[in-house]
Amino acid sequence: MHSSTDTALRPDDGDAFRQALRSLHQRSRIPVVFGGQVREHVLNLSQFIGARTAGLRGLDVRTETGLGGRVLASARPAAVSDYGADRSITHDYDGPVLAEGIRSVVAVPVVVAGAVRGVLYGATRGATPLGDRATDEVVDASRRLCGEVAVRDEVDRRLQLMRVAQSEPAGERFMVEEIRELHAELRLLAQAVQDDELRARLGAASRRLAALGAAPKPEPVSPLSPRELDVLAQIALGCTNPEAGDRLGLSTETVKAYLRSAMRKLDVGTRFAAVVTARRRGLLP
Repeated sequence: MHSSTDTALRPDDGDAFRQALRSLHQRSRIPVVFGGQVREHVLNLSQFIGARTAGLRGLDVRTETGLGGRVLASARPAAVSDYGADRSITHDYDGPVLAEGIRSVVAVPVVVAGAVRGVLYGATRGATPLGDRATDEVVDASRRLCGEVAVRDEVDRRLQLMRVAQSEPAGERFMVEEIRELHAELRLLAQAVQDDELRARLGAASRRLAALGAAPKPEPVSPLSPRELDVLAQIALGCTNPEAGDRLGLSTETVKAYLRSAMRKLDVGTRFAAVVTARRRGLLP
């Protein structure tokens, strides 16, 4: 469970699962793709594309039962070419699976920090089993989804650090530094994700953090481009130009160019003044 603070910054992970399945279906053309999240060691099937019946919707899959349960237990992909006749799995869920007409199935876990957080499936109804290419597509979708969930976990972890800092006697100063680091990290993470909704929310979260250190009426529109603000956020943490470049994947000369542009827009003559001015305007925390 997440607190209200977590929820404000983190979308429901079901959104990421839906996006992963949509992308998988578009790329692979696998007829049926579905999956869901794991909570308390139980997989709940909640997302479907290509299903003809509602029998699988909301189904709870437990460890060691069915193909999904085997994946939960091993944390490794598994497949069967004929679900109804396969002897390597239990058949607890034959009713809804066979009613859907599914025969060949591959199931791939979404593993984050060593824990199975969900499972993605690809399936066909015909006699021809899914090939290696289709299996690779499901594995790739799972890998991408792992990255999305890991980003969300990192945001939650840093928010927890902020709450701890608030409870400590010397927490105020620590909290300010943590806010600044979190702001810079959120901007870095936003560049790494492919989920458009998550990227937008991360951007909104970074702007809210920046406003915490602003004057009562910060400027509503930033004069800086997103990349200029990315560079300035790293400089505000004390990074040198090469260090900022390493973190942002930019050359040192490109960092310098963004800094010069930011200083000109803020009408200041030094990088230190640029950071101070950006903070006063609510562009940096």
